[in-house]
Amino acid sequence: MSIPMSTSSLRPPRTVALILLATAGAIIPGASVLGSAGTAARDSDAARAQGLLVKDLEGVPGKEVQMITVEYPPGGSSPPHRHHAQVFVYVLFGSLRMQVAGSPLRIIGPGETFYEASADEHTVSANASQTEPAKFLVVKIQDKNL
Repeated sequence: MSIPMSTSSLRPPRTVALILLATAGAIIPGASVLGSAGTAARDSDAARAQGLLVKDLEGVPGKEVQMITVEYPPGGSSPPHRHHAQVFVYVLFGSLRMQVAGSPLRIIGPGETFYEASADEHTVSANASQTEPAKFLVVKIQDKNL
């Protein structure tokens, strides 16, 4: 089932690309998003983020919502980090090890979710498999221009 979406409500592709390059480090800290010539890096060991949508959050001035998919290769992970945003994760395929400071480690699989509050430190974000990739949908609610 596909959900119809008006492309006129989306930011122009160049703007979305610049936003994603600027925020990819917040989604996947430590991931190389720019090569030496300013092109997106395609390292087979690096997590890959793909922006889907950036929209102002209606009724909440100064806030926006972002939808991004992230794919970890087998054994892929991110170092501990903060997003300074509310983050909702939905696993599309594979399995993930996820943890925020002060909470137990969780292993989540397809159809399962994970939440990070704005103040949370995301201490573990990793593919739980050493042989299969994992892909998840990220929905972030954050201050604009963060």
